[in-house]
Amino acid sequence: MASDKHSESHGHELLRSKESLREVLQVAIQFEQTAFNFYNDLIPKVSKNIRYLVEELAEEEKEHARLFTELMENPAIEKQLSEEITLPPSNGKFSDAIHSKDLGESPDDQSILQYALSRENAAMEQYTALADEVSDGPMKDLFVFLSQQETEHKNELEKLYYEIVHSGGV
Repeated sequence: MASDKHSESHGHELLRSKESLREVLQVAIQFEQTAFNFYNDLIPKVSKNIRYLVEELAEEEKEHARLFTELMENPAIEKQLSEEITLPPSNGKFSDAIHSKDLGESPDDQSILQYALSRENAAMEQYTALADEVSDGPMKDLFVFLSQQETEHKNELEKLYYEIVHSGGV
């Protein structure tokens, strides 16, 4: 009987670790929209040193949400959207990032960059893992593209972080 409970528990874990691509995209849209709102709200609060970057990130996150939304509305991939995939280990961090951190009315550049780095890293890990999980086609292409973009964002943020925090400014 104990093994039945273990099997049942394991079965529930497996079910919770799978979602349809539609559900994954819905979470991704929320993530990207939250990222856009976060960066857009920061624009008037950040120093001129990093304002250009925050503006760029806001626009790119808005574009990512648009890409996901268009894909979800594309009738050509309706069947693929119902496919179940195993959620990657990064899913928890990604889902948690849907809730933006309040950095206050006048956050310093270091705090902004640290938080932005954590968001970009979560997105990079998630999209990389999802690209490995889905079958070839438009979904895989999009996840690969976004993984590369998030990697570029992360690298740019790391460079700027080093310049501002470790080298005394840009």
